[in-house]
Amino acid sequence: MSHTLEQRLQRVEDILEIQQLFIDYGCFLDAGLFDDYAALFARDGEIQLGPLGVAKGPQAICAMMTKMLGDQVGKSYHIISSPRITFDTDDRATSEVMWTVIDRSEKDRPLVTMMGRHRDQLVREEGRWRFHKRRGYVDIPAAVSKT
Repeated sequence: MSHTLEQRLQRVEDILEIQQLFIDYGCFLDAGLFDDYAALFARDGEIQLGPLGVAKGPQAICAMMTKMLGDQVGKSYHIISSPRITFDTDDRATSEVMWTVIDRSEKDRPLVTMMGRHRDQLVREEGRWRFHKRRGYVDIPAAVSKT
């Protein structure tokens, strides 16, 4: 199947915008910008973070993250890596990224505390890519000791 230059350029732009979505997710989360974080989700977007909970819609997502992480801002940092994106249609895609949480240890050193993946359903809404469903999975659980 042959694609036009315009179609190929659009696909590259879509990939870059989705990759920026992943970057913004981690940055807004770490900075405690939960309104901006929630705006990364579609109007009916949903996040499921295992035992931490499920929220649907930007307002509920913002409230959940504020409640869970509001007092933790600046204590940990997320590294988002290894994005895999598959386009289902021009306006729908699935993706998987890895995430790593780095905490500041008592000795003021970086400490990898958890690693996992997010599996996503993405949708283009009002011309922008957004998370429609985001599921978090922990592959390596939280560290026991912070030395």
